[in-house]
Amino acid sequence: MNTAEAVVVPAFKPPIHVKFAYGLGQAVQSGGFDVALPFTFFYYTQVLGLSGILTGIAVGLSLCADAIMDPLVGSISDNIKSKLGRRLPLMLLSIPLVALGFGLIFAPPKGLSEVMLFAWLLGASMLARGATSLFNVPLIALGAELSDGYLERSRIVVWRTVIGLLSAVVVIILAYSVYLTPPEGLFKVAAYPAFGWAVAGLLTVCMILCCAGIARYAIGLPQPETTSHSMLRRLPGEVMEIFSNRSFRILFFSCLLIMVAIGVNGTTGAHQNTYVWKIGTDEIQKLTFVLLIGTLIGVPSAPALARWFEKRSVVMIGVTMLNLVWLVAPLLWIAGLYRPSGQAAVAPLMVMMIVAGIGIGLVLVAFPAMMADAADEHELRFGRRREGLYFSGITFAAKAASGVGVLLAGIGLDIMGMPRKADPLLAVDPDALIRLVVVHGPLAAVISCVGVALLWPYGISRQVHDEISLKLRGR
Repeated sequence: MNTAEAVVVPAFKPPIHVKFAYGLGQAVQSGGFDVALPFTFFYYTQVLGLSGILTGIAVGLSLCADAIMDPLVGSISDNIKSKLGRRLPLMLLSIPLVALGFGLIFAPPKGLSEVMLFAWLLGASMLARGATSLFNVPLIALGAELSDGYLERSRIVVWRTVIGLLSAVVVIILAYSVYLTPPEGLFKVAAYPAFGWAVAGLLTVCMILCCAGIARYAIGLPQPETTSHSMLRRLPGEVMEIFSNRSFRILFFSCLLIMVAIGVNGTTGAHQNTYVWKIGTDEIQKLTFVLLIGTLIGVPSAPALARWFEKRSVVMIGVTMLNLVWLVAPLLWIAGLYRPSGQAAVAPLMVMMIVAGIGIGLVLVAFPAMMADAADEHELRFGRRREGLYFSGITFAAKAASGVGVLLAGIGLDIMGMPRKADPLLAVDPDALIRLVVVHGPLAAVISCVGVALLWPYGISRQVHDEISLKLRGR
């Protein structure tokens, strides 16, 4: 535990209206990738009949392209010099592309063969992920530039996360109360295209308001020094430079694994609720809201905990809460000791969702705040700001949560023998259900534990960061 014994370094703070506008940009991740895209897996496998392996491969290949895209965008964002600053140009360019990508994912033409359906999902996913990189990487990098304070950065992340969660609530309402309504619910094939374009419209509005609200502040931030090297020539050296920083390596690989664990769990959530807990669309909607309520509790709790604990400890507390949810009930179910279904499962699932939501909230705030601190350490060591590249690591990890999550879940569903193009009344092999529960819970827990183990050597404490800030301001 670290109390107020460390030197307190005053931080510069952006005005509230800038924080609010900045937070609207999180809708692309929270409302788009975190809530809307998980419907893709159920839609393509259970409604359209595409195999889980092909669905996973399509999203996995788009993730590979994204792995190249994120550092490219990060480097460009770090080095742009324009009248709009170095972050806004890419964010503005991405707006129509994000909308198009999300709309097309949910609107494949009717009558496509399995091969063509796979190709459509692959192309639309690549467009959506690439366009999202153009927006998210500069957005999150900008968050590190809004303040240099150890705690103020956590508060900025809270603004972004809370507003992002509110956008997720809107997407959930659109899904379960407007489009995927009973009696067909998640199996309502004709509703998915309209749902996709509605999400695209919501994201467009949020992105425009975000850019308009932060424009004046972003334009006034320091411009990068002019470089004579092309992006392709300088990028390999820049990537090697950030990976030479031990703090970045620790954060990147730890965040990647923990986010993938969350993605594996979230991707199989609809299957788990439908076939294991046997609850309907209305109950799933309620559980999703409860998860978001838990996250809204966890998000502001993170900076509060950071007053008493280091940010690394905040992540560990959050992951421990997730693992309790991912291990206790699933292992009891597998052992046959606790198998509620239908309405009997709703109350215990709500408790689990509250606990999991708080854990997710702690993780979502602590990791970006730590990455901003690591970027300060990088500037002290190398004399250059690399927020774009640093936060391309965070955005890549967040998107890997859906990409690798879908890949692993898709392969797992086919291996475990889950049916394709099914219906909720279909009887599923009991052994397949056990394998589904293992993937949904214990597998996610194992992956997250490896991520926590990698985080243990992280060494930027509150006191260390205050010393870094003082040295940077003295330059």
